[in-house]
Amino acid sequence: MSRTISSTVHPIQRCMAASNPSAWWDGLVIDADGSTATLALLSGATVQLRIVGPAVDIAVGEPVAYHPVAELLSASAILTTARTA
Repeated sequence: MSRTISSTVHPIQRCMAASNPSAWWDGLVIDADGSTATLALLSGATVQLRIVGPAVDIAVGEPVAYHPVAELLSASAILTTARTA
């Protein structure tokens, strides 16, 4: 599967994520409206994210990964910038 990288993702974000691979948080989408998404993390916590840039078609129940240090969200074969709301 090819990955599309949003134009909002800066090279330093990709470097930060690559140098800290254990910082990714896995979870499931429990609410999404195109500009925000709420994730239920596998740790039991929830986090609400503001998606920066082009809207990502994220469906409720979809598995995602969030890198809080690099502020990246990986979902639907797209890597985009996402910040806590």
